[in-house]
Amino acid sequence: MKILQVKNISKKFGTEIILSDVNLTLEKGKTLSLLGTSGSGKTTLLKIIAGLEHQDDGNLFLNEMEISHAKPQERQCVYLYQESLLFPHLNVFENIAFGLRIRKEKHEIIQQKVDAILEMIDLKNHSNKMTNQLSGGQKQRVSFARAIVIEPTVLLLDEPFGALDSATRKQMQILFKDLVTKMNVSSIFVTHDLKEAIIMGDSIGKIEKGRLIQYQDKTAFFNDENSGVQNEIDFWKQLNI
Repeated sequence: MKILQVKNISKKFGTEIILSDVNLTLEKGKTLSLLGTSGSGKTTLLKIIAGLEHQDDGNLFLNEMEISHAKPQERQCVYLYQESLLFPHLNVFENIAFGLRIRKEKHEIIQQKVDAILEMIDLKNHSNKMTNQLSGGQKQRVSFARAIVIEPTVLLLDEPFGALDSATRKQMQILFKDLVTKMNVSSIFVTHDLKEAIIMGDSIGKIEKGRLIQYQDKTAFFNDENSGVQNEIDFWKQLNI
């Protein structure tokens, strides 16, 4: 089932073409890795889907409903930055509960949902801590939990692990895949790291200079001479020699 469809999206800033006739589909419960270098247009595309930027041309469909002119809060798309952007005056529990309180959920429901997700992210014993008492990886866990607990239709992740060290980054990759599987989350995961794109995505797209290719499957991505996979293989072969 196609939960998100991006059709013929184009965007300019002044005379600079940022996105050119971009098409993309996302299936329910799947993660699409979107690979691209800085300035390729990937962040702008995420912001357009989230409603934080508006396209010049093209259409967006969520569950087959046109959302091109819907306000960000009406789209059921949550955008996560590289920075965790937690509320410094709230503890871990209240940071995660924030979206549920905005929606005026019952106290019992909030307690139940937040407790459950704290268990999932292994921060049950940290619920009363303030955010300045957390490590970078812990902050990113709380950020994920806050986004997922409201059960968004689509989760948009803009290089979420870019600021983390390699060990913490690996831990977060494992945690993320576990969370989205358990909660059946549909997501677009933006990264500039080839290995991370392969690990995180059920499918892969590559954006370059505003033009996007979405591969039919990972085999098609591996076989594309412009994907960068062969260059990576050749590099490691050279080291082995």
